Amino acid sequence: MSTLPLFPLNAVLFPGMQLKLHIFEPRYKTLMNRLIREEQPFGVVLIRRGAEIGNQSTVPFDVGCTAAIGEVQRLPLGRMNIVTTGHRRFRIKAIDRSEPYLVAEVDYFMPQEDRPGVIKVYSKALRPLLLRYLDILSSSSDARFDPEQLPRQPRAIAQIGSILLQADNLQKQELLSMDSLSTLLTTLVDIYRLETMLLKVRLSPPGEDFSIGHFSRN
Repeated sequence: MSTLPLFPLNAVLFPGMQLKLHIFEPRYKTLMNRLIREEQPFGVVLIRRGAEIGNQSTVPFDVGCTAAIGEVQRLPLGRMNIVTTGHRRFRIKAIDRSEPYLVAEVDYFMPQEDRPGVIKVYSKALRPLLLRYLDILSSSSDARFDPEQLPRQPRAIAQIGSILLQADNLQKQELLSMDSLSTLLTTLVDIYRLETMLLKVRLSPPGEDFSIGHFSRN
């Protein structure tokens, strides 16, 4: 097991995902200065109960992701803006609340390549669904995505699919917690099939014969 300082947030971080943070609480200013100096990561965890700010009794979910600090912008009064990148999934085994911030004993893990046949089929199925999802999203904005940037390797496509999904934190937390690559891929395929259908309906204009009908008196 390893020891890792925790940063509870109302957000889920995935490996390979960037996360920007504004550091202003004294306890986290002290922590981040030490981590920057020692070139060490910290753990981002979704809050199960409690608040992000000034709450030592916050209860996080059991699975999180390490964050490596990249860019640092120093601000007045010791505040800072930092850009982090997710690196490794971890599972919390115990939490120490004796410090101003939470410190956890953690085990690192990654989704296991458990069913090669399922992984092969569903990674191939996920890629076109992701392309369609991004195409629908870009049609409502000026953003454009190069299909060649989308990887084909199963673990990489599952990682990108988890990052790009526009979903609530509980669904993202479920994806982060999965320790089976085949289960992660099959779940992502099911989600993206539904999401692409819903997005297409949501963003499609009504037809010429669309009528709102009569209003009820109730």
